[in-house]
Amino acid sequence: MLKADLHVHTEYSMDCNTPLEKIIERCLEIGINCIAIADHGTAEGALKMKDIAPFMVIVAEEIDTPHGEIMGMFLQEDIPSGISLEQALASVRAQGGLVCTPHPFDPFRQSALGSQTIETIVDQIDIVEVFNARAPLQRSATKANLFAEKYGFAKSAGSDAHSLSEIGNAYIEMPEFSDQDGFLEALRKGKISGRKTPYWVHAHSIWAKLKNRF
Repeated sequence: MLKADLHVHTEYSMDCNTPLEKIIERCLEIGINCIAIADHGTAEGALKMKDIAPFMVIVAEEIDTPHGEIMGMFLQEDIPSGISLEQALASVRAQGGLVCTPHPFDPFRQSALGSQTIETIVDQIDIVEVFNARAPLQRSATKANLFAEKYGFAKSAGSDAHSLSEIGNAYIEMPEFSDQDGFLEALRKGKISGRKTPYWVHAHSIWAKLKNRF
């Protein structure tokens, strides 16, 4: 059985300073044995983590578009941010990847896909993140759950960690898998657990963004 945190950031994100090695140490300490590294605008950290981690790593990326972010999972290489939503979706598919909607319906994030946009791409979605530990409002999670159930999407959960202490704040206990189809099946059998991250942790992201900029 896997204990998977399916949304983790590393120092390869512009708003995170967490080294790969420290993430590995933290995961081993708290029993997380599967992670999806989903940095902003790059898969470089995820690809490096996959080579060195002693547990399963899913290569993912949060891709920013003019309509909000999507998360590509099981990627082989970077997909640039700033492209259109249609181009981002096509790029994920071209790599044989899966499309996840991270933190949908979160009113506090400009990067979250809203109701109107997300309804236009239902035929392109594989997974809905129904529990994001950094999303403060329960109604966002409730809406994501209802949306996933309406269309029969697999459900995901992740800490959206930008600091070590956040890793594992949200996770899903699920069967092991070997490929994308197995991953979707395992998600459907999974049990989501976790807790909301205090809002003040966003200070880590703000500080990292300023540090990396200057």
